[in-house]
Amino acid sequence: MIDRYSRPAMKQVWSDENKYNKWMAVQIAVCEAWTAEGVIPEADMVKLRGAEYNHDRMMEIFETTRHDVTAFTTSITESLGPEGRWVHLGLTSNDMLDTGLNMQMVEAGAL
Repeated sequence: MIDRYSRPAMKQVWSDENKYNKWMAVQIAVCEAWTAEGVIPEADMVKLRGAEYNHDRMMEIFETTRHDVTAFTTSITESLGPEGRWVHLGLTSNDMLDTGLNMQMVEAGAL
């Protein structure tokens, strides 16, 4: 987007921070579904609900991997301990990317 033509609310929708927050929401929603199916124990889900990505760490990992999703998920799992094994379970990178993008489009369309 060209900055001078962009409304602040629309810039926020398409910001990296919002994109990563949407990715996080996808990860948590999928973990919630696995919990409902009995795959992820509720005790692990309690910790997963509090999980966060670390942007600085994500950028460090990206410099090595050159893969945004690997950097994102690794930054989450590093802070979780054994519960991190559930992050990204059953997902492809595009499952998360496309769903997050669609969430952003819905948000943008509501402005």
